[in-house]
Amino acid sequence: MASRRVTRKWEVFAGRNRFWCDGRLMTAPQPGVFALTLALICGTCALHFAFDCPYLATRVSAAVPAVGAALFVFTLSALLRTALSDPGIIPRAAPAEAAALEAGGAAPDGGGGAGRPPPRAREVLVRGRPVKLKYCFTCKMFRPPRASHCSLCDNCVDRFDHHCPWVGNCVGKRNYRYFYTFVVSLSFLAVFVFACAVSHLALEARGAGLAAALRRAPASALVAAVCFLSVWSVLGLAGFHTYLASTDQTTNEDIKGSFSTRRGVSNPNPYSRGNACANCWHVLCGPLAPSLIDRRGVFTIDVRDELPPTFVRALGAAPPAAAAAAAAATAAEAAVAVAQPTHAFALRDGRAGGSYTNLFEAEPAAARHAYMNRSLDLDPVPLHEVRIVPPATPAGGGSGGGGGLSASRLRLLHDTTMIDAALDLDEPELPPLPAAPPHVVVAL
Repeated sequence: MASRRVTRKWEVFAGRNRFWCDGRLMTAPQPGVFALTLALICGTCALHFAFDCPYLATRVSAAVPAVGAALFVFTLSALLRTALSDPGIIPRAAPAEAAALEAGGAAPDGGGGAGRPPPRAREVLVRGRPVKLKYCFTCKMFRPPRASHCSLCDNCVDRFDHHCPWVGNCVGKRNYRYFYTFVVSLSFLAVFVFACAVSHLALEARGAGLAAALRRAPASALVAAVCFLSVWSVLGLAGFHTYLASTDQTTNEDIKGSFSTRRGVSNPNPYSRGNACANCWHVLCGPLAPSLIDRRGVFTIDVRDELPPTFVRALGAAPPAAAAAAAAATAAEAAVAVAQPTHAFALRDGRAGGSYTNLFEAEPAAARHAYMNRSLDLDPVPLHEVRIVPPATPAGGGSGGGGGLSASRLRLLHDTTMIDAALDLDEPELPPLPAAPPHVVVAL
């Protein structure tokens, strides 16, 4: 049987990111500056290891090359982890969900005019303080708190810090700790290499003068110049992000002055844990959120894509009554085969269900993250037919009504973004809802 090519989800990804190694790695659409960063770090360190380390290992200590190698490997690892990973991209709303949300803003008179767009913002309470959820007209969803849309990558990123061309990626919730590690380790590496280059020149200049030292070790002079010009900006960046981590802010929030005092009215940061140590621990050592995009998952637009070609041709024909019964039996067998754990997804009327469904998950259900298990649902139930059951655990804070958000979007905000282990989120209370039958109760 001839094998047909499988289309992966990264090949039809809606954003502008570039993918490598069959979707395992991802960068910004223009990674040229990232290549320049790699060239500067690797080139400078290569000169350091080729000229400074052999001289200092014999004149000073054999530990000099070892310390330099450790700093270089640590810095390069943090850089690659920041540049080639998912920063926390939030999937776009499914077409059905986006259409339902936009239809909710249509004119109530039911006239023939076009409906107005959905409201631009909604408000929730984070630890008793109002926070606006802004509507993204590109991703067709209300962004979670602290999320923002990157115009370069064309994605909404959770806890968006900034888009850094030097690392060739956005900096967000999932890679901020690695970006901070890269900046701090690069500061130590630049200071160490600069000190080694200056020491080499100083030892060469003993008795011969500086001009003779520059002639003997021109590579050390070049390394010292590059490190001297770059170390100030790197040290300043490391200090700035240390301040941000200690106050649990992002670069985006600090530039906009989201928590600054305005017109004499204090606007405290609702995400701060009260002291610098707790903030740093949560930002840099807290639980790492799972990726919400299934880059290497199999893309499909129709369940018939997974059926044998002979059965697809049979569906297109108009069989008689006996053949129709046989086709129905074959369809039932195919549905049972599709429903095996190897290809776990829910169907309704031939469509894949859920707002952010991982259509094909090779892992067993017990091994998947709770978000994936909860996302495998049928089409969203209208909000007026859903009774939201608060979670049993108190760590999640209050349950979210959302004032018109679909049930699938409520699950996304509750499970993955708006509530985590250390964030208490209290939604405004919903008006009384009509009693729902047991089969439409949705437990969050």
